[in-house]
Amino acid sequence: MVVGRFDASFLEDKQLDINPQIITWRQNSIPKGRCSESCLPGTRKVLREGYYICCYDCIPCPEGEFTIHSDSENCQRCPEDKWPNEGRNNCVVRDYEFLSYESDVVSSVFSIISILFILIILFIIGIFTLFWKSPIVRANNRNLSFVLLTSLMFSLLCVFLFIGRPVDITCMLRQIFFGIFFTVAVSSVLAKTIIVCIAFKATRPNSSWRKCVGVKLPYSVVLVCSSLQILNAVIWLSLSPPYQELNLDYPGKIIIQCNEGSVLAFYLMLGYMGFLAAVSFVLAFMVRTLPDIYNEAKYITFSMLVFCSVWIGAIPAYLSSTGKHMVTVEIFAILASGGGKLICMFLPKCYNILMEPEVNSKEHLSQRRVM
Repeated sequence: MVVGRFDASFLEDKQLDINPQIITWRQNSIPKGRCSESCLPGTRKVLREGYYICCYDCIPCPEGEFTIHSDSENCQRCPEDKWPNEGRNNCVVRDYEFLSYESDVVSSVFSIISILFILIILFIIGIFTLFWKSPIVRANNRNLSFVLLTSLMFSLLCVFLFIGRPVDITCMLRQIFFGIFFTVAVSSVLAKTIIVCIAFKATRPNSSWRKCVGVKLPYSVVLVCSSLQILNAVIWLSLSPPYQELNLDYPGKIIIQCNEGSVLAFYLMLGYMGFLAAVSFVLAFMVRTLPDIYNEAKYITFSMLVFCSVWIGAIPAYLSSTGKHMVTVEIFAILASGGGKLICMFLPKCYNILMEPEVNSKEHLSQRRVM
């Protein structure tokens, strides 16, 4: 009996020692059937149609997705503020994109041009103040010229609201201020054009247009035309104001941009300014050849031609661009159209005042009227 027990325990000990070895050997000896290599991180497995389950292809993860494990069957999408790296085996933080002073040279160029135009405006205001009673300054309402110059200066200052990282307050102010100040400028040009037209009509004997000639007429035109734009701005801000948004639709970057809120109000603002500019251009073109020593009609015609040409070309470019490129197009249109009005309407007058003082005299005006 003792021997039997001894043999049984001996066999049990041997079985405990041998079985793990047998199991390990069997596991290592299992053949691995595979007709494809392992899929690296950044790729996923796709079974080959018509083949065994061990046969598959390795394809890169779709755009915006990644995987960090080998032989993954599915890829994972990165968080919204991140994007897969080039190997698509990890997520990296997206770059923020907006028109900034630090990384975009065009911002500095626009700022310098805007400051240059503002300095020119201040110079013109100084010249007009110094020669306040001269015939050239008095022609076509000198007070209206100051309104036009001031509104142009504030319009050019709006450029700085478009540069830099957009926030809610700058998104609201930049379009509203630009629309109002530019409308005042265009309304002033329209008022100047109307004065020129009425002045020639009123020179005819027994003309009923003489009743329309007065100090209140040009200011009434500016006030009424500007009030309509201000009303549009108030409704715009009340119902659907512009705000900052993050555009995540572009790979590898987050575009910080302004959503205009009401697209209808935005295009009403641009369309209304275009309408006023077109009316000014047509009226000035009609009276551009009428004889007068200080006739502004030809200068208004050129300035409105530049204004309309710039915005007709800028609007399609604006609609087809995004992010900072869209902002760049609008800033260029503001500078080009504002600078066009400034150069075409005022620089010739300043040239006559400073370089040809004999033209800016009552004697010269009397001789031309006799002729």
